[in-house]
Amino acid sequence: MKPFTHLRSRTTVLPHENIDTDRIIPARFLTTTERTGLGKALFNDWRYRADGSPDPEFALNRAEAHGCEILVAGRNFGCGSSREHAPWALLDFGIRAVMSSEIADIFRGNALKNGLLAIVLSESEHRYLLEHPGTELAIDVAGGFIELPDGGRFSFELEPFARHCLLSGVDQLGFLLQHEREIAAFENSRAAA
Repeated sequence: MKPFTHLRSRTTVLPHENIDTDRIIPARFLTTTERTGLGKALFNDWRYRADGSPDPEFALNRAEAHGCEILVAGRNFGCGSSREHAPWALLDFGIRAVMSSEIADIFRGNALKNGLLAIVLSESEHRYLLEHPGTELAIDVAGGFIELPDGGRFSFELEPFARHCLLSGVDQLGFLLQHEREIAAFENSRAAA
């Protein structure tokens, strides 16, 4: 993973509530443990018509959504079964941050562990972003804030370890590997005792 310190992007809005992980990446696409290639199946049953052609009415298929790296979703995003494929699909599609007034705990944990910033907003902040699709935001991970075009700010909370991993560009295993010498020294001291 690359360090995630800042992000400047326009938003794309998917206002539906209770978007579960099966909607994000349908179970029939969970046949791989590769993190790449899943973006083409993201929101598959919404993005494509029965004949396989893109549905031009779906938010992510619209021209104004191209290049947007921030998804503002309806309340209770990522509910349902636990699957790391959901954040993998979002990342592979090009989404780097997801925002909502409520994000399912397991999804949020999986997202943060994989370098996808999952931000819980207040109801009023969430409503503002839902009502203003295409707003260009600047996210500062270290500072814990989102800057609006007018200079206003929304603050957000991140668990300190998740923030450290995002800023360092490491996952949990990468964090442990950074401390390999200390771990080996501890193990050696215990074996000698």
